[in-house]
Amino acid sequence: MITEIIDKEKQSKLNPEEVLKELMAGNQRFTQAKMHERDYSSQIEKTKGGQWPQAVVLSCIDSRVPVETVFDQGVGDIFVARVAGNFENTDILGSMEYSCKVAGSKLVMVLGHEGCGAVKAACDHVELGNITHLLKNIEPAVEATKTDGERSSKNDSFVADVVENNVKLSIERIREKSPILKEMEKNGEIKIVGGVYSITTGKVTLL
Repeated sequence: MITEIIDKEKQSKLNPEEVLKELMAGNQRFTQAKMHERDYSSQIEKTKGGQWPQAVVLSCIDSRVPVETVFDQGVGDIFVARVAGNFENTDILGSMEYSCKVAGSKLVMVLGHEGCGAVKAACDHVELGNITHLLKNIEPAVEATKTDGERSSKNDSFVADVVENNVKLSIERIREKSPILKEMEKNGEIKIVGGVYSITTGKVTLL
């Protein structure tokens, strides 16, 4: 049973590649039903004085994508930012900058997922209250995606391609809009990556 946490000393010795490998190994444990057994009470006690997460993950709000669980991570292991459609905005960029520059995280991951409802709504140009504004952040991915079939949520392959493009464009904008993260990546202090989670299999595929 795991009782240990990531403390400042452990975090300082990690590099971005090691963190990425650990998250992907955790996802493999998740898909194989071999997840670590954790003493959460112990981890809560040990993290009450501070936190040194190894990564920050930007995910969709979808309830079928419980981020800490699908990467088999414990209390204090990762930061998670969530918004429908897993796109960046000023507040999320600030949260990522805090995660990496202030709190010492080594990895930024943008995690899209199969059959994303926000992406489907953007494909269908849905207009409804504040959702209309939210979907504008995903529209660039819709526009960038080519298909020989119908450009709507009825076309599964189109939706899948938009999901991937949305992740890739979000990563591009993170680098463009955050000189702090771009510089950290350039210096090898962090790595910025994208992935797509399968709600069918539980597997995360890196892009």
